[in-house]
Amino acid sequence: MNKTNKFRILFIIAIVLGMMIGFIDSRPHWDDAGITAGMILIVTACLGFVMPKCAWVWAISVGIWIPIWKIFPIQDYSSIIAIPIAFDGAYIGVLIYKLFFSSSD
Repeated sequence: MNKTNKFRILFIIAIVLGMMIGFIDSRPHWDDAGITAGMILIVTACLGFVMPKCAWVWAISVGIWIPIWKIFPIQDYSSIIAIPIAFDGAYIGVLIYKLFFSSSD
């Protein structure tokens, strides 16, 4: 699989998982920010590990959906915190990749 196809597949996965996390978090009876943050961290860390050079893309692709689901319907601006959490996860994945697969020149 070439890098372009790998990127496209991972991008679609990131968008779908981000939308799913955002949808779950936007439900009226869902009130567990810790689980939502954990899901964002895990998904973005996995994507950052698989394709480290695109970590910022994974963070935005996954993290943007929480604010979209929360700001427009109910003006919950505190949901913007999901974006830095997504960046943290993505770059944790990059760090893990570099720790285990970086060449020791």
